[in-house]
Amino acid sequence: MSQISDASFSEELEKQGIDGSLVLGHPSGLFVVFFTEMWERFSFYGMRVLLINFLTSAIISGSPFSGWGWDPVQAGALYGTYALLLYITPIFGGILADKYLGYRYAVVIGAAIMTLGHLFMAFDTPLFLYLGLGALVIGTGFFKPNMTSILSEMYKKFPQKKDAAYTIFYMGVNAGAFFGMMLCGYLAERVGWHYGFGLAGIFMFLGTLQFWYAKPIFGKVGDPPSKEDKANTAKIVESDDPEDKPNPFTMVDMVLIAVMTIFGLAYSFNDPLSKIAGIDILASLQIGNMAGQNVAIIAALALFLFVVISRLIRYSKIVRNRLIAVIIFAFFVIFFWMSFEQGASSLVIFARDNVDRTLSGNSLTIFNIVNTLLTVVPLILITYVVAKLTKQTYGKAPLTNLVQFVCFAGVWGIAIYMLYREFTAEASEITVSWFSIMNSFFIITFANFVSKIWDSKYNPPAAVKYGLGLIVMAIGFGLLAFGAQGIQEGVKVSMIWLILAYLFHTLGELCLSPVGLSYVSKLVPARMIGFMFGMWYLAIAIGNKLAAILGGQIENITNEYSLSTFFLIFTVVPIVAGLLVMMLNPVLKRLMHGVK
Repeated sequence: MSQISDASFSEELEKQGIDGSLVLGHPSGLFVVFFTEMWERFSFYGMRVLLINFLTSAIISGSPFSGWGWDPVQAGALYGTYALLLYITPIFGGILADKYLGYRYAVVIGAAIMTLGHLFMAFDTPLFLYLGLGALVIGTGFFKPNMTSILSEMYKKFPQKKDAAYTIFYMGVNAGAFFGMMLCGYLAERVGWHYGFGLAGIFMFLGTLQFWYAKPIFGKVGDPPSKEDKANTAKIVESDDPEDKPNPFTMVDMVLIAVMTIFGLAYSFNDPLSKIAGIDILASLQIGNMAGQNVAIIAALALFLFVVISRLIRYSKIVRNRLIAVIIFAFFVIFFWMSFEQGASSLVIFARDNVDRTLSGNSLTIFNIVNTLLTVVPLILITYVVAKLTKQTYGKAPLTNLVQFVCFAGVWGIAIYMLYREFTAEASEITVSWFSIMNSFFIITFANFVSKIWDSKYNPPAAVKYGLGLIVMAIGFGLLAFGAQGIQEGVKVSMIWLILAYLFHTLGELCLSPVGLSYVSKLVPARMIGFMFGMWYLAIAIGNKLAAILGGQIENITNEYSLSTFFLIFTVVPIVAGLLVMMLNPVLKRLMHGVK
């Protein structure tokens, strides 16, 4: 595909009403989106890294470090439902934005609701915690699908630049996660929980402002759809398969979908209600020794399979086979996220209770030097990008630039406070949240390297990438199982095992995660893309819920068997799944009918 010069690119952008100022060869609007996503991820991951730790920490009367003293089963039930809903609400948020709101207003609405959610969570009472999590779920529904939609619309006439734009965008995702977990986690564990949760809310609010004030940069990108847009959206986009015919949802389909949705949501809410408050709203569904909520989720899954199978048999052969391939990929995605998302639950508890985090003398000095480089070098690079953006857009969006200055002054101030405090301490205990930043750090470090492998002659088939992702991630858990082998009560594991585990988890993620959505877009007819993306995110949601349920069992399994046994579960299951999906490669290749 032919390249376009910066001058021509800028001129074409101006013709569309988009600010033609370029930063590092891309429109300034890309970097507004970059920083909006960065501050949202800062807030999301800053809160996420604290939640399980806060809920399961000991109750200390009158102390800013007092947790709620929940057991991991209760905390996992609540977090699992929260994580599941985070992947469900974007389906509805995307529909509302497409039909009525437009992408920019949807983003602002979502960001404002999430800001309110973070504000609620700064008051650590049960009512405000639940209100806060609810607001975050609803806000994410508006925010999550529409940031990438803005990016897609901005580059729709420049496909040759889209891959690079998405790479930059996802660097913003990981930069936000990195600094959010580092700084929110540090304040929470060194100053008090309120400060960690509160900081997440402050940056969510500032990120909302900088996006709102940047409207002149975007022109009409992300505006509410016009009547003409709605008419075009309503048209059925034909498949490249001449045998493919429209397959509208029947009344029976819609009724069954409604019933399975009710059962699924009832299970999701009943799980934490029954484990935390002892309220079982599904008790009447109990059959023998099977709990009512288990009956509900089995019924939901059975109805789901019936609807999927009944719809599949109504498609032509090529479309049906390709959809089956997508469903197989989605099935194995559940096993990946079920294990990978232990980083939000069991690995937080493991880092707090079972990892030797105490440093002094030379080891503390070395850690402080490494931590300083980890903090300062990325901050310098991102500050440089902010300076370039400010130079290009100061006259067009001065308030956006003012908010960005406040944001970065705040981040630099907190980072310097953190580094100074640690350097002046004679002995220190690494914060629990510090280990969670390893995932983002390793993604930033290795993403380009892995993408070059996929662009080379060594690019393997999708099934092999899936298998590699599952097996490589499993190696990380295998290292934890080995490191925890035979430890006695009171003895702690070296932190090197947890750092190595995060390295292999990240390499596994880089093998598998980027592949999924790409193959959905390639295999599914255009008129069905929204529905199948919804199914894909449902698989991820199920994986997240299972991760939290299993992660909540860390203490029970450790007490009954051993800590090593707990990690072996997440070693053996993904390896078996990975080998199985690799064995299915010939079958999947036939089902895909030439799609590569």
